[in-house]
Amino acid sequence: MPSKLWTRDFTIITLGTVVSLLGGSLTGFAISLLVLDYTGSTFLYALFIVVFNAPKVFMPVLAGPYLDKFSRKKAIYSLDFCSSALLLLMFFLLRGGRTVGYGALLAFAVINGVIGSVYQVAYDSLYPNLITEGNLRKAYSISSMLYPLAAVMTPVAAWMYGTVGIAPIFLITAGCYFVAACFETQIRARETHLQEKHEPFSARQFRSDFREGVHYLRSEPGLMVITLYFAVNALTGEGAQTLLLPYFKSAPHLGELRYTYVMAFAVIGRLIGGMVHYRFRYPANRKLAIAIFVYTAISVIEGTVLFLPAAVMMAAEFTTGLMGVTSYNIRISGTQNYVPDDHRARFNGVFQMATTVGSICGPLLMGALGEALPIRGVIIGSSALNILVVYLVMYRGRDKVRPIYNQNL
Repeated sequence: MPSKLWTRDFTIITLGTVVSLLGGSLTGFAISLLVLDYTGSTFLYALFIVVFNAPKVFMPVLAGPYLDKFSRKKAIYSLDFCSSALLLLMFFLLRGGRTVGYGALLAFAVINGVIGSVYQVAYDSLYPNLITEGNLRKAYSISSMLYPLAAVMTPVAAWMYGTVGIAPIFLITAGCYFVAACFETQIRARETHLQEKHEPFSARQFRSDFREGVHYLRSEPGLMVITLYFAVNALTGEGAQTLLLPYFKSAPHLGELRYTYVMAFAVIGRLIGGMVHYRFRYPANRKLAIAIFVYTAISVIEGTVLFLPAAVMMAAEFTTGLMGVTSYNIRISGTQNYVPDDHRARFNGVFQMATTVGSICGPLLMGALGEALPIRGVIIGSSALNILVVYLVMYRGRDKVRPIYNQNL
């Protein structure tokens, strides 16, 4: 009989994630509107996103060796307490209709990016240890539903931003992170990567652990192929995503409210896709083929969606959401199960670093191009690039990726 999935620890991490994601989604969209309204520039809006993501280039790699030696659980709840304090500070700075300069918003983005980048490596590396044997696929199906569920806060954020301003949003989010951290302190799972006796974590040990992690990745070409593809996918996907809100805001027949409606259908698609994965097990020997088809199909839809009527846009985004969960579940469950626990943080750190480089270069490049060229044309180009990389990297490297993706989880 399969083990019970909803254990005490899994329930705690799930509830904590829900609370923090709801708060983070509320703040994320509201501050995007604030930056757009404050600057009136697509490029400066993209630059803000770049600055937020910049710490994710180097912090995951620096944090990986540490998190493979010491407690990931303590790192998770400590960072959530830090996030709560930072957001509370922003509330006091912005309360009563006060304003801060663009430089202060960039400083907030940097600090928040540092916290978030280390947190994500710790979370991704701890999460598999809270899942009982035989339930990895189901657990990541639930995880895939939580992130789009948080997107329901987007229209709430738009409404609150227009009625009460951004300061109360920061206060609410600070409370969410505080509650999440309190949940996370109650996790009891044994962290199997921890050594019984620790040596002092010195610079010499860090260099040794870092080199060991690099050597491991070089010995695993399948992980290298996956990391390379998703780095480019982040460049094209995040770059195109950066242009969507400005396009909707500038199009008279659309507007930011319709943007929230269209994106809501992507959320619904992800939720349904997560339910399908929870109930239905894809054949292990077909997972790689399914993933490659999904990567290609999503690129085609994303390249053409802005040429469609609003109603058809909603159907298209629903489809990408449905397929996107499939991509996420196959990739993350396969890699996290494949990588040994004592190397997991270092792999997750390198993976996050690589995808963040794409996330930074994509919005910066697309934002600059969006100032000079038609936005829809720029998005077509980014989608075409992604399709090319699907073939050159994933399809041609399929023999290396197959043992990682085609696991019976």
